[in-house]
Amino acid sequence: MKIKITLLSICLFLITAYSFAQKKDTPKSIINKHVGIKKYHDGEELEHMQKGQLLNLYVERIEVLTNILPYIAFATKPGTTMSTLGIPNSNDNRKALEAQHENTDSYVKNTIEFQKVILPYSDKGNLVSAVLFYEEIMKSIHTYDQYN
Repeated sequence: MKIKITLLSICLFLITAYSFAQKKDTPKSIINKHVGIKKYHDGEELEHMQKGQLLNLYVERIEVLTNILPYIAFATKPGTTMSTLGIPNSNDNRKALEAQHENTDSYVKNTIEFQKVILPYSDKGNLVSAVLFYEEIMKSIHTYDQYN
């Protein structure tokens, strides 16, 4: 009886280990799934916001655009993988995409640190204009498929 339990335990362990090992090969999204904004604003709404809120919106839009624009030839929305585009899901391609995501994350982190130091010196009107401009770019990204 102990032999059966031991063999069954070993089999279950091997099956579990095999299933977790396979998750490394699953296709990764080209655009980070956590990239997006909650709401678009109009000029009047932005004018009534505090400067701190505008700074947060500005930084959020920079982060979204930085994570989307380099991949616009492939996809405009999160969830598109290399496999859905016909790109082989090879180890080299996964490593290249992972390295690119790490580089983008590092760039965004450094940019946000810089913006938090320098951006508070900007004029509120310029922040409102910049947020509106970034939002227009993001809206045009949603219509990008019309040009294909």
